[in-house]
Amino acid sequence: MNEKLAVDAIRVLAVDEVQAANSGHPGFPLGAAPILYELFAHHLKHTPSDPKWFNRDRFVLSAGHGSAMLYAILHLFGYEGLTLDELKKFRQLGSKTPGHPEYGHTAGVEATTGPLGAGMGMAVGMAIAEAHLAAVFNKEDNKIIDHYTFALGGEGCLMEGISSEVFSLAGTLGLGKLIVLFDSNDITIEGGVDIAFTEDVSKRMEAFGFQVLEVSDGNDTAAVGKAIESAKAELSKPSFIKIKTKIGYGVPDREGTAKAHGEPIGADNVPILRKQLGWPLAEPFAVPDEVYAAYATFAEAGLPSYQEWEKAVWEYAQKYPAEKAVFDRYLAGEIPEALFRGDYFKFESKADATRNVSGRILNEMKDQIPFLIGGSADLGPSNKTELKGAGDFSREHYAGRNLHFGVREIGMTSIGNGILLHGGLRPYVSTFFVFSDYMKPMLRLSALMNIPLIAVLTHDSIGVGEDGPTHEPIEQLTMLRATPNINVYRPADEFETRVAWKQALLSRTTPSVLVLSRQNLPVLSGASEEAEKGAYILEKEGSGKLDLILLASGSEVAVTVEAKKALEEYGINARVVSVPCMDVFEKQTDEYKDYVLPPEIRRRIAVEAGSSLSWGKLVGPGGDYVAMDRFGASAPAAVLFEAFGFDKNVIVNKARKLVG
Repeated sequence: MNEKLAVDAIRVLAVDEVQAANSGHPGFPLGAAPILYELFAHHLKHTPSDPKWFNRDRFVLSAGHGSAMLYAILHLFGYEGLTLDELKKFRQLGSKTPGHPEYGHTAGVEATTGPLGAGMGMAVGMAIAEAHLAAVFNKEDNKIIDHYTFALGGEGCLMEGISSEVFSLAGTLGLGKLIVLFDSNDITIEGGVDIAFTEDVSKRMEAFGFQVLEVSDGNDTAAVGKAIESAKAELSKPSFIKIKTKIGYGVPDREGTAKAHGEPIGADNVPILRKQLGWPLAEPFAVPDEVYAAYATFAEAGLPSYQEWEKAVWEYAQKYPAEKAVFDRYLAGEIPEALFRGDYFKFESKADATRNVSGRILNEMKDQIPFLIGGSADLGPSNKTELKGAGDFSREHYAGRNLHFGVREIGMTSIGNGILLHGGLRPYVSTFFVFSDYMKPMLRLSALMNIPLIAVLTHDSIGVGEDGPTHEPIEQLTMLRATPNINVYRPADEFETRVAWKQALLSRTTPSVLVLSRQNLPVLSGASEEAEKGAYILEKEGSGKLDLILLASGSEVAVTVEAKKALEEYGINARVVSVPCMDVFEKQTDEYKDYVLPPEIRRRIAVEAGSSLSWGKLVGPGGDYVAMDRFGASAPAAVLFEAFGFDKNVIVNKARKLVG
């Protein structure tokens, strides 16, 4: 087999994809193709016949702009759906070959990548999941969980701060089955990396606790392979392989320049590239039969690992039937709805912070959902996210279920995504709500990938108090509510908090954000199962004509109820609608939405200690707001709520003005 031909097939196909679309990034694939070839052909445990088999090695293309290269090699290996016709439709509507890899859309793609560095975080999450599951289930005589996680990226991935966050944690945890392949081509969009990036990357990675290996010539597949094997042999720490390549390799007027990065090489350069490589075929998307035959052989060579694992699982079931039953439950990830019947909604009625309620729910669930795992960005005691008695995940104890992410919010969220993508575990992540700004890019990827990550975000408003405006969220509710496919819950008491956790845990395709209070909230006597519809009538109006609807969420619901009662003295007949989750309410039938918010009742007031921008659709043009459209201040919480108008008298006065 002509190895050079097999490598160059990746290069040529990637260039043809970009050229056909007249859009894309050919430079990275031209330089990095030998790395991907060596990994997929000789080291990665995978099989096109079952792309999702559980003990496969994971590969994440963190430099997602190099997607044409990934699609090319998946096509050559025969992954389902990656036909030549799909390669020809690169970056076109409805194709299996979008501009950046999309999880769940294309066979063989393990994660949605594009924002640089995000794939590195998800790879760390996958490595954490592998380590935990191996610690829980493996036996001395039978290791049913035993695989590596590989990530490939370039300088951009390492410039992004997320990579430092996740690599620091990976080194601390000693994740020996994580291998990072660094395509070092010294080029970014604006020019050479030395204009903005001169650090010694190898020393940085050593400082994080990685084994660092270097390959001086990325075209030397034997050297790349040797480095990968050395990385696989080092199990006490993660490995980082720095591989020197040339961006735009084979295109004389672009090789090693920024111009090679983000645009087609041009029709004139295509035949020049083929000549430089010695590629035998002139027409686009033409690949010699011997190349397809070679990749078929590589694919066949991966089958024994798959078959050995199936045999190992069968033997495990014979020797350890109880553990196998639990293992099957982990892999299925099913959370029975029956868990939320019976005593789940029976609790002591007392005023309490919803963060405390959330902590109790987590610990009620931890034994019933053994694959529940998670933690906080160094705020566990405040977020109430510790699973008591479940142990801490550490390099000495991978079986622990409490993850300590350190002060690394964006890294934490990306790692949570990676744990979910790996499969077998149900993660949650947590911090103060104001720091969701740091989490947002990775929560956006959760939503894009349709994976149900749970974010527990406490200290939800100006109720934070003395810490002041830097710690008091204002616009964050609107930011997250505006993101498609995220359910944002802001419960008003224990009942609504239990509804939020129920829906978050039962969700299969939508991430959930639980926005919880620091301060105690009273029990709402009107709370009901209709809270599961996202918004519901908490306090009905009296007899007679309905004059006004008061809408609120979270800590402001109780004061809104007080205002409703005060309005009765003025002969104003008001209804209180609690809105724990706008996103869920939006999915209800028109009949239900009109029942809760009759269209003819235009007098409406929304009450929430956050930006008013979230509420326009529910309030409409005839309404008003008691909201926070400015930053907060430093003072005790009770003082702030009064100072900023979250007082029944303010609501009453606005209502009287509306009713006239």
